[in-house]
Amino acid sequence: MPLGPWRKKNKSTKEHLVENEEGGGGGHAGATGSLAKSAVNGAGLPPPPANLRPKLVFHTQLAHGSPTGRIEGFSNVKELYAKIAEAFNISPPEILFCTLNTHKIDMEKLLGGQIGLEDFIFAHIKGIKKEVEVRKSEDALGLTITDNGAGYAFIKRIKEGSVVDGVKVISVGDHVQCINGHNIVGTRHYEVARMLKELPKDKTFTLKLVEPMKAFEMLEPRSKGSKPASDNKIGTGRGTLRLRSKGPATVEDEPTEFEEKAVKKVDDLLESYMGIRDTELAATMVEVGRDKKNPDEFAMALDETLGDFAFPDEFVFDVWGAIGDAKQGRF
Repeated sequence: MPLGPWRKKNKSTKEHLVENEEGGGGGHAGATGSLAKSAVNGAGLPPPPANLRPKLVFHTQLAHGSPTGRIEGFSNVKELYAKIAEAFNISPPEILFCTLNTHKIDMEKLLGGQIGLEDFIFAHIKGIKKEVEVRKSEDALGLTITDNGAGYAFIKRIKEGSVVDGVKVISVGDHVQCINGHNIVGTRHYEVARMLKELPKDKTFTLKLVEPMKAFEMLEPRSKGSKPASDNKIGTGRGTLRLRSKGPATVEDEPTEFEEKAVKKVDDLLESYMGIRDTELAATMVEVGRDKKNPDEFAMALDETLGDFAFPDEFVFDVWGAIGDAKQGRF
């Protein structure tokens, strides 16, 4: 099948779980239980029964300060937030996002689809609400958007010298709640990025934002976010727990050098083409393209796996090329 027609949405396709991106340093915790490789292997075998899966316990704190809690028994981000909320007697919607091994709003350490078995989870909850008017004086606002996998889009990066960079009240980590009075909670990050891109130039628009709650010692000049480090690894333990939107979580080996390089490159392409960063989406695309023989076969497989996305043809070609380069060790 040629590339063009494959981009139609397929309502019967599988839902995917977002990873907010580069997954630490700064804290430490242990996960108890035996290490087991993912049971979803190349032969397509189903995962083992629940009573045979390893029991994993993770340590967690609220990022602005709290006692340490223990959580277990979750398979996706929404279940993880529910477990954290239960541990600290808060409502799950209060959680904006989580970081691994640091209480700081560090976009390099965002929790997404994979958690290292020794990672310490810090939950960032809702803080101050703010409303700001912005004049879109340029075609691009200079924002990169991601989401937490549970309905909240937030600012991942602010480009230096951009329109938004000049609005000092807007910071990395802010949850975008409303655009021009339209509530966007539950809207995926790529849709939010599209809505911001389509705002008319030379017009003023209004954003309602919610910033993460900060401890006193965390109050400091805002961060613009940073480029993902090439040596940034997901997790610090011997393996990772991979969260899935459907089915049980699985314990897997740490990403290979090929996987890390390919995922980083595809994530960069997502930002370039769509204004989002999403390493779980990038990892899914790499996994889909690993054994495909040509771009058309890759495009058809993407349609089956990620039918809700309408990727540009040029993007698909570039992703295919990036996966091929990673296989050959060319970057």
